[in-house]
Amino acid sequence: MQGMTTNERIDDLERLLEVVRGLTTAPDIESFLQTIITEASEMTDSELASILEYDAEAKELRFLTTIWFDRDALRPVGVPLEGSVAGEVFRKGLPLIIQDVKADRRHFKVVDRLTKHETRSLAAVPLIARGETIGVLEALNKRDDAHYTEEDLTIMMTLGAIAAQAIRNVHLERQVRVARIELAELERLKTDFIAIASHELRTPLGLILGHATFLREFIGKEHEPQLDTIIKNASRLKEIVESLSDVDNVQAGVARIRSHMVSLAKIVEDVVLTFQDEAESKNITLAWDTGNSPCLVEADGMKINIALSNLVKNAIQFTEPGGKVRIEAMEDSGYMKVSVSDTGIGIPARELPKVFDRFYQVETHLTRKHGGMGLGLAVAKSMIELHGGRIWAESEEGKGSAFTFLLPIEASTKASKTTAPFVE
Repeated sequence: MQGMTTNERIDDLERLLEVVRGLTTAPDIESFLQTIITEASEMTDSELASILEYDAEAKELRFLTTIWFDRDALRPVGVPLEGSVAGEVFRKGLPLIIQDVKADRRHFKVVDRLTKHETRSLAAVPLIARGETIGVLEALNKRDDAHYTEEDLTIMMTLGAIAAQAIRNVHLERQVRVARIELAELERLKTDFIAIASHELRTPLGLILGHATFLREFIGKEHEPQLDTIIKNASRLKEIVESLSDVDNVQAGVARIRSHMVSLAKIVEDVVLTFQDEAESKNITLAWDTGNSPCLVEADGMKINIALSNLVKNAIQFTEPGGKVRIEAMEDSGYMKVSVSDTGIGIPARELPKVFDRFYQVETHLTRKHGGMGLGLAVAKSMIELHGGRIWAESEEGKGSAFTFLLPIEASTKASKTTAPFVE
């Protein structure tokens, strides 16, 4: 910087470096921005400095940081974008020096009247973050009636860039906090919906199924198809309610596993028998392989059956006629590994992290042709994690998917020490 000695340059660089360090060490944004205007004043040899931030709602600039004795007077003041030096710097995104403010009509004189200061000279730079102008840094009245220089602007542009980043960080933090609050509220609404729906639907569904089954013994053959339709759809609703209840129990922390030694081979066989007719009706080959081992594991057999059933049902649901679904179970380094693979529609890579979310389906509600509420995979995940296991999905769009879970062969400490009441 022309006009400065080497020692002065080094001193300025050291001070700027110290300000940059404060970006991560300052206790709060207010303290940090006070440091910025203090350095701006001292390094440009000005009487005072201030930071103005753009208020998008009011479409004007507001004083964000000022010298302490002007703070109360300037806090309510709005500086217009037209008819002020700060406004022009903000609009054009360019620095500006005015050596004689009295002779310049752009000066916004309201601030002088309120603070009882007389502005003689002024240097202002835009605060730019990620290409967006968000405010202005001003320095007023260079001492001894000296003129502001390009060196002063360079110092202020550097400080302004640091201040802009600090302000932007605060805005991002606020947005993250708001998003977290909104997500927490959505999660609460989901949980409330699950609890209410599973409770309120259980009784009427039980009555519908009970009376429909009773009437089956008395009605004529000509009405059996209609009654079968009622029973079939009521049973489908019952499955949904049971899934809701399973998720609610886990969310509420009242689900507990009853561990004993069970055969995964037997569970796989039972699940295959359950879904064999459905697979055949869609012309889907349902195969399984557990080797010659009973695949013994300490677990709650009923909950593992629920998890595996949901994975198989999901595979059949999203596999076109003529496709294949295969279940494999084997021991793998102290775990039992179970995999359900299919030749179905597959899952886009961007969707994979979401497939175990409650109420999530890859297809949108407007375009999907498959039924369900998007609870099956969430239930499966809950059942597996209750056992201290883990579950994941791999897929190639258009070629098929594989859902795999690992279960510790011996019951995990986390699962076995649950103290909530038993819930089947």
